[in-house]
Amino acid sequence: MRAAADTSSRKDPKDTSRVTIAQAFKTIIWPRRNLVFVGLILIVFSRLAGLVLPIASKYLMDDVIAKKDYQMLKILLAVVFIAIVVQAVTSYLLTRILSVQAQFLISELRAQVQKKVLSLPIRFFDNTKSGALVSRIMSDVEGVRNLIGTGLVQLVGGVITAIVSLVLLINISPSMTLFVLVPVGLFGLVALKAFKFIRPIFRKRGAINAEVTGRLTETLAGIRVIKGFNAEAQENTTFEEGVNRLFLNVKKSLTATALMASSSTLLLGIASTGIMGIGGYKIMMDQITVGDFLSFTLLLGFMIAPIVQMSNIGSQLTEALAGLDRTEELMNETAEEDVAQRTETLNNIEGTIIFDDVSFAYEEDKEVLHNISFTASSGSVTALVGSSGSGKSTIAGLAATFLNPQSGVITVDSIDITKVKLSSYRRNLGVVLQDEFLFEGTIRENILFPRPDASEEQLQDAVKAAYVNEFTDRFEDGLNTLIGERGVKLSGGQRQRIAIARAILANPKIIILDEATSNLDTESEALIQKSLSELMKGRTTFVIAHRLSTIRKADQILVIEGGRIAERGTHDELISKEGRYFDLYTYQARI
Repeated sequence: MRAAADTSSRKDPKDTSRVTIAQAFKTIIWPRRNLVFVGLILIVFSRLAGLVLPIASKYLMDDVIAKKDYQMLKILLAVVFIAIVVQAVTSYLLTRILSVQAQFLISELRAQVQKKVLSLPIRFFDNTKSGALVSRIMSDVEGVRNLIGTGLVQLVGGVITAIVSLVLLINISPSMTLFVLVPVGLFGLVALKAFKFIRPIFRKRGAINAEVTGRLTETLAGIRVIKGFNAEAQENTTFEEGVNRLFLNVKKSLTATALMASSSTLLLGIASTGIMGIGGYKIMMDQITVGDFLSFTLLLGFMIAPIVQMSNIGSQLTEALAGLDRTEELMNETAEEDVAQRTETLNNIEGTIIFDDVSFAYEEDKEVLHNISFTASSGSVTALVGSSGSGKSTIAGLAATFLNPQSGVITVDSIDITKVKLSSYRRNLGVVLQDEFLFEGTIRENILFPRPDASEEQLQDAVKAAYVNEFTDRFEDGLNTLIGERGVKLSGGQRQRIAIARAILANPKIIILDEATSNLDTESEALIQKSLSELMKGRTTFVIAHRLSTIRKADQILVIEGGRIAERGTHDELISKEGRYFDLYTYQARI
C-alpha cells in the first residue's frame, strides 16, 4: 500500500492537468462577484487616496513654501489627513469583507473535498495514505485565500496604482517616464519566466508534504510497534529524508524568488539612478520645478512598489493554483456510487443474497475470485473458511458492496446489487471486523455511532446483549469512560464487545462478521457467542471463520481455496466427506 501511495504522490506535475486563472475566476471569484465588486470599489478608493500625498507634495514645494501661503497649507494638510483616514477605513473594510470571505471559502472547500473523499471506493483508500489525504484536505486549499483575499486586493490595487501613477508621471515628464519603463519591462519578463519555473515546484511541494505527513501519521499510529522493535532510529532516518526532500524543494523556489528580488533591486536601482541624473539636469535647465521632481519621485515609488510587490503576489497566486491543481485531481476521482446506474432503493428487505458466477480481480488479469456461485438465504448463516489469501475477505467485501464484481452478478432480493443505491443497502448492513476500529471519545459515543438518535433503552439493550456492562459497571464513569485514540485504553476483548454492541444497536438485516470472537478470552468468548446467536437470528449472516469451532451451527460452510469454492455443506456433511474442511478442522482440534 505504501509503495502505491509513494508512486502516486511522486507523479510528474507536468503529467496532470492544470487549473488556469480563467477556471479559478469562473469557479471561485465569479460566484462571489457581489462581494468582490464591493471590494474592488474599496480598493479604488484606497489606492486613489494613497496618491493624494505625492500629488500634494508638488503644491507644498511650488506653491505653499515658495509663496508662504498659510491658508493653502491648512487646506493641503486637511486633504492629506482625510486621504489617510479613507485609507485606514477602506483597509479595515477590505479585511472584513474579502479576507474573512477567503477564510470562509477555505472552510467550504475543505468540507467539499472531505465529502468527495468519503464518497470514494475502498480501493482508493487501500492505495493512499490517510496522512496524505489529511494534508490534501487541510493544506492544499489554503492558497485560495490569495485568490479572493489579500492576493486579489494587492493585485488589483497594485494595477490601479501603477496605471494612475504612470499617467501622472507621463504628465510630469514623458522622457523620464520612458526611461523608467525600460528596466520595469525587463523585470516583468524575468518575473514571468520565474513564475513558470515555480509553479511545478509548488505542485511537487504539496505532494512531498502530503507524503511526509502521511508517514508521520503512520509513525504516530504505530508507536507501539516502533518501540517494540526498537525501530526509532530508522523511523527518524525515514522522516529526516522526507523533511530534507521538502527542504530541497523549498530551496528551489527560494532561488527563483531570490532571482526576482535581486533583478528588481538591480533594474529599479538603475532606473532610480537615471532619474536622479535626468531630473537634476532638467531642474537646472528649468524644464521642471523642484515640486515636479519631488512629486515624480514619490509617484515613481507608487508605480514601482506594486510591480515589485506583484512578484510576491505572483508567487502567492502560483502557490494557490498549484494547490487547486492537486485539489482538482482529488475532486476528479471517480466516486464509489454511480448515480446514473444505482437507481434502485431498498426499503424493507428480506436479505437473500445470491452470487452468480462472480469473478473479481484487484489488478487486471490477476483474478483472486473465479466463478463463485452460492445462495445466502434470508436469515441464514454462511461461513467462509480457508487458508490466508484464499479470497474469503474479498467475498465479504463484495457482499458489503465495498467492491464490485468484474464479471457475474450479485443480487439482493433478486435485485442486481450494482444497481442499488449504496445508502439504502448499507443502512441494512452491519459489519464487525477482527481488528475493530473505535473512535476517540466515550464508550457511549462509539456504541451510538450508527444510530445517534437511539433511545437510552435501546442503548442499554445493546450494551447488555453484548455484555459490555460486564466491564463498564466497574468503571467510575461507566459508559461515559473515555477510551483514547482507537480505544487504546481498553483490552482487545472489551473493544470487540463494544463493536458488537454497536452492530446490535444498528439492527441490520445483513451482518458480516470477520471472526468477531478472535480477540476474546475464553470467558468473554462464551458470553459473546450467546449474544451473537441472538444477533444473527432472522438476519443474513456472513462469517469469516478462523476458529472453525465457532461455526459448527452455520447453515452452510464454503471452503475457499485459490479463489474458488473447493467444498460446501454443513459442518457434519463436510466432516463426513473427509476433504479439505476435515483436514483444517482436525488440525485445529489437535492444536
